[in-house]
Amino acid sequence: MSTSNLTDSFTLPSLFVSHGSPMLAVEPGRTGPLLAGIGATLPRPRGIVMVSPHWETFTPRVGNQAKPRVIHDFGGFPQALYELDYPAPGAPALAEHVAQRLRDGGLPANTDGGWGLDHGAWVPLRYLYPHADVPVIQLSLQSQQPPEYHYQVGRLLAPLAKEGILLVGSGSFTHNLRELRRNEIEGGDAPHTLEFLRWFLERMQAGDLQALFGYRTTAPHAVRTHPSDEHLLSLFFAMGAADDWTQLVHLDSGSTYHSLRMDAFAFGTGSRLLAQLPAAA
Repeated sequence: MSTSNLTDSFTLPSLFVSHGSPMLAVEPGRTGPLLAGIGATLPRPRGIVMVSPHWETFTPRVGNQAKPRVIHDFGGFPQALYELDYPAPGAPALAEHVAQRLRDGGLPANTDGGWGLDHGAWVPLRYLYPHADVPVIQLSLQSQQPPEYHYQVGRLLAPLAKEGILLVGSGSFTHNLRELRRNEIEGGDAPHTLEFLRWFLERMQAGDLQALFGYRTTAPHAVRTHPSDEHLLSLFFAMGAADDWTQLVHLDSGSTYHSLRMDAFAFGTGSRLLAQLPAAA
């Protein structure tokens, strides 16, 4: 089904992708080719709903610009990074559809024309769909809410996958900026991040959703790997957005800067298409 159009019988998987540092945009490492492989393998979506930890609001907001602006929401990086663009079209009708689904589920969601695409969205999208020709909207994150909440947001939007909409949570599987080693773009894996990953994979393979919701108190090194958990909450959104999250593919592209694991996951029956990618583990 690579590069083909969607059929009525196929449900797109939901994705969690790690965007790590903004430097991913110019330092593809192992993650860039992985994301490119995902985009080339999946049937072309009719639109994308992207959740990024870099747009945090108290209640859900859905970007409704016809031409969402690219936001360079970072400082102190090389000038080349600030010159990058991702001129994908927006999808105002899809934005209203998403907001209405959330409202129907009891959430006070509204559309919003004041944001755009921050680096948690446009950096991975530059690899997933490099021609910027798939309409994309961004959905804000409620970082004050627990994993269960974000899972339920995903559940409310899961039917969109049958309409050809790709639901993506962007974050970082581990994200401790205080332990960054900037001279180790692709250094070895930190042992504690591997322990954290193994715990997650074991609970996922067991289908233990409640343990995953409570990861912050039971997973090894949870607070060390995520001093704040906004970069992992979009993983729970992606799980909820799948037709069956227990059918999953783990895509391992290792670590960058020592403390940022760059794992990706595909969830749902459609994830089987990605099982043959080189990074599938």
